[in-house]
Amino acid sequence: MPTITLDRKEFEKLVGKRLPDDKLKDRISMLGTDLEEVNSKEILVEVFPDRPDMLSEQGFARAFSSFIVHKTGLRKYKVRKSGEKVIVDASVKEVRPFTACAIVKNLKLDDNRIKQLMQLQEKLHITFGRNRKKAAIGIYPLERIKMPITFKAMKPEDVKFKPLEYPKELNGLEVLQLHPKGKEFGKLLSGCKQFPFFVDAAGKILSMPPIINSDDVGKVETSTREVFIECSGFDFNTLKQCLHIIVAALADMGGDVYSMEILDGKNKEVTPHLEPAKLKMDLGYVNKILGLHLKESEMKKLLERMGFGYQNKHALIPAYRADVLHPVDVVEDVAIAYGYEHFQEEIPKISTIASEDAGIKMREKIAALLTGFGLLEISSYHLTNATEHRNASLQQEIIELANALNQDYHALRASLIPSLLKVFSENKHHEYPQKIFEIATCFEKGDSETGIVEKKKLCVGVTSANAGFTDVKQILDSVMMLMGMKYTLAEEEAASFIPGRCGKILVDGKTIGHLGEVHPQVLANFSLDYPVAMIEIDVDWLVKGLEGK
Repeated sequence: MPTITLDRKEFEKLVGKRLPDDKLKDRISMLGTDLEEVNSKEILVEVFPDRPDMLSEQGFARAFSSFIVHKTGLRKYKVRKSGEKVIVDASVKEVRPFTACAIVKNLKLDDNRIKQLMQLQEKLHITFGRNRKKAAIGIYPLERIKMPITFKAMKPEDVKFKPLEYPKELNGLEVLQLHPKGKEFGKLLSGCKQFPFFVDAAGKILSMPPIINSDDVGKVETSTREVFIECSGFDFNTLKQCLHIIVAALADMGGDVYSMEILDGKNKEVTPHLEPAKLKMDLGYVNKILGLHLKESEMKKLLERMGFGYQNKHALIPAYRADVLHPVDVVEDVAIAYGYEHFQEEIPKISTIASEDAGIKMREKIAALLTGFGLLEISSYHLTNATEHRNASLQQEIIELANALNQDYHALRASLIPSLLKVFSENKHHEYPQKIFEIATCFEKGDSETGIVEKKKLCVGVTSANAGFTDVKQILDSVMMLMGMKYTLAEEEAASFIPGRCGKILVDGKTIGHLGEVHPQVLANFSLDYPVAMIEIDVDWLVKGLEGK
């Protein structure tokens, strides 16, 4: 979890109230953050990843002042029209296709505020932006920029500019080789023939995202009064949320927020939008989840204490609250406002004799065995997307979410194979051989109340210069010996694997999984340089088979 350093004097000025040390420590901890240190000058706080809006002094003070019932309710921010445009060229579609932008004017910056802004930018990069892969942020002095701005991709060897805090001009490739930020984040542009750039109407390079700003027009100083802000990445909704967090913090510094037109071919978007979203709240649902008997008026006050609005049985969600995806997220905030210390402890009126689940015991044994063989256990997301599924050449149908918030995670995975291949593709810079496994849930359509059946699967992947069928066959032999089961292999062609180098795993005549060498086209889809051999087994079926013996 990221730790932020708050200037105590500035923080208390933003809150509008000074609390004694003991009260301050208590309230910060009860807000749902981990307090590390409070002294006369600074407050060190560890912020949970689900609250990126609290990664700045302005955002944290906003949440805290509402929580201590000093400035409650929904904060309203005015967005004026700037009339300025950002043109998104078709050339960026393959490298970094989207951007969300804004202008903030009438800022009064000093060294401390610039430090706060840099801290917010870096913490958002690390957490919300997934180390700049999902979202990269650029902040520039508007006075040095000639409008309109173009976001386009160009050959890196043809573009020269002076990177931020660097003594001389470099071309795009040299930035990756020589600049510290290029060395750190260069892998994000690995394999790209063209790099993305923000360029103003005078032809000046603003930045090469997600790496570095230009030193000429990308350096914010104490004399800066107006800034241009851009967030670039692969999901437009994520970028808008990131932009909302930044402009809300700058508005709390006293700046005026202006929108910009994003012209992407025939499509036009205007960002930012700081109007709140509406989420219907069922009082009965809130009371059931929390075990309380709140009245609607009481729930309204608790919502306002967490910075929400409430109108016509709907919670009004601030635009900067990127963590609210479902009513239960709002219920959690109601619980925080109510105070966890006020919940009454109750002993359940039922008695049971506990025992460890047989499936969990078996999965732990398998994990211990594979770890002993030198395999590293991973844990990936249950959600995936159609592109990863298609790149793995899988035949299973994936189940799409009805209200997906972005295209990176819009479906439930049917197999662990894409997850392991993605891990390999993101770790090519580490030494080989690489051996990993995962035991986790996959989802298929089936006969159940929801129409979806959950299955626990084991997936093993091995990659090296000489990885092959024999490597995973030996691992399969050991797993089946641990289970005390006999199995046979039968030839079967699968699009994910090389024909003749794969097979289905049979136990008592039933297919429980597959193993083989991954097809070269699949390796190319995931930009993998070495052969990969894999196993995928239905672990739940094995456990049921053992229970039947």
